[in-house]
Amino acid sequence: MATQLPTQVSPPEFALSAALPHQIGGAEVWAFPVLPGDEAPLLGPGAEEASEALGIDLLAALEAARGTGRTGEVTVVPVSAQETSDDVSVVLLIGVGEASPTDFRRAGAALARATKDRVSVVTTLAAIAPDDGLGAVVVGAMLGSFAFHWRSTGPKERPVGRIVLADISDDGADDELARALALGGAGWRSRALATVPANLKTPAWLAEQAVEVGAAGGLEVTVWDEQRLVADGFGGILAVGGGSAHEPRLIRMDYTPPGASRRTPTVVLVGKGITFDSGGLDIKPSEGMLTMKRDMSGGGAVIATMAALRDVGCPVRVIGLVPAAENAVSGSAMRPGDVITHFGGRTSEVNNTDAEGRLVLADAMAYAVAELSPTALVDIATLTGAMKVSLGQWTAGYFTNRDELVAHVEQASATSGENVWRMPLVKDYEERVASKIADGDNAAGGAGAITAALFLQHFAGDVPWVHIDFASAAESPADRHEWTAGPSGFGPRLLLAWLGSEDPLDGIA
Repeated sequence: MATQLPTQVSPPEFALSAALPHQIGGAEVWAFPVLPGDEAPLLGPGAEEASEALGIDLLAALEAARGTGRTGEVTVVPVSAQETSDDVSVVLLIGVGEASPTDFRRAGAALARATKDRVSVVTTLAAIAPDDGLGAVVVGAMLGSFAFHWRSTGPKERPVGRIVLADISDDGADDELARALALGGAGWRSRALATVPANLKTPAWLAEQAVEVGAAGGLEVTVWDEQRLVADGFGGILAVGGGSAHEPRLIRMDYTPPGASRRTPTVVLVGKGITFDSGGLDIKPSEGMLTMKRDMSGGGAVIATMAALRDVGCPVRVIGLVPAAENAVSGSAMRPGDVITHFGGRTSEVNNTDAEGRLVLADAMAYAVAELSPTALVDIATLTGAMKVSLGQWTAGYFTNRDELVAHVEQASATSGENVWRMPLVKDYEERVASKIADGDNAAGGAGAITAALFLQHFAGDVPWVHIDFASAAESPADRHEWTAGPSGFGPRLLLAWLGSEDPLDGIA
């Protein structure tokens, strides 16, 4: 019997209205922003009118609950049937702190968590938001609503069905909402792909998802099966996937912007697609395998990004590559000491079978440089535990061979809320990635995040290149702001903020 994923919950629907909550009928919940004041917190638009309509002093209720207006703080004010003829049963007062886009994204997530299993909510949160703040509320509410289940009885809880952003009359709000839905949807898709268990999520299944979303997003999708990988010389992907009953794949997704010509530059995205990582013959301890269904998170980020490029108006060509394999243990698994030949001929000595991600990325990067003429190359992966040691839980590390790319990455990080920190490509460590018998060694040891980047740099050639290692941010241990417990789905918002900007290759192309 084939394994089938149960029907999953969907993100909330969103709508805009110029009216205030008390003027909009049918909502179960009204929600108002709270700003910290010099002497006492301040309530946002519509709260005064709601107080009159309900006969409840909302400011007094906030003060009684000792509300401060700090970001994400939620004060619940029940409404009895005797107090209103409307459908509203509860009022939420939600802190927005310093009122930055980050604060509004976190407030949106708090709103979503407080309204699960509700039919609808009307809120003026976005009415006082700064530039990009409306979109931040939407993205936060979408991702704060995320849920995944495989229960026979259905999902334990469901996102609120509909969120109406009230007191919005800005002419550009529709466009901002549409863009936010694309960004939030990409984050949702990436998170969902990473959360699917590996008894369903094989390399072939991941390729099927890429084909499906590619058809919906107007993309051309090509998939290499094992036979074609052999014929074309993708030795890294084949070696890593050689121990599994599930054959490896290479997924290619092509996006072409409207009006593109031969002069339109190309960005190539490469995402690690290890659908499960046992460590191979250098097997992980059992606790180290518990989260390894999401070792394809880089590949999931690329698939989700590619699916949303049209919706954010990306002006350049983008090609997404996902080398997908399961790193398993069997008699056909690669061994410590093996030497593999990558696409293009460079060789690697395998001195740690649990350093497999760089081997599949190397094949795809070499293919990109040789065959696709990229103006810029980006790889993204849950690559090294060393990155989590370096940067902790919530920040990804990135490396680049061109200073011109730094401003693009930093601006995208600030805009998206997916935090990154630049790491150094230390030349003195090059000797650690050298092998006595091959061109490179995949197990350089200490300073592991840096040496992994140095290993990959050889496959980037002279192309402007960014390597994003987000093993540090791939898993959220608990609900926190827009992150829900489990795989984070990190990456698409960062990549889309960059690729959806007016000139993603300014200073590079």
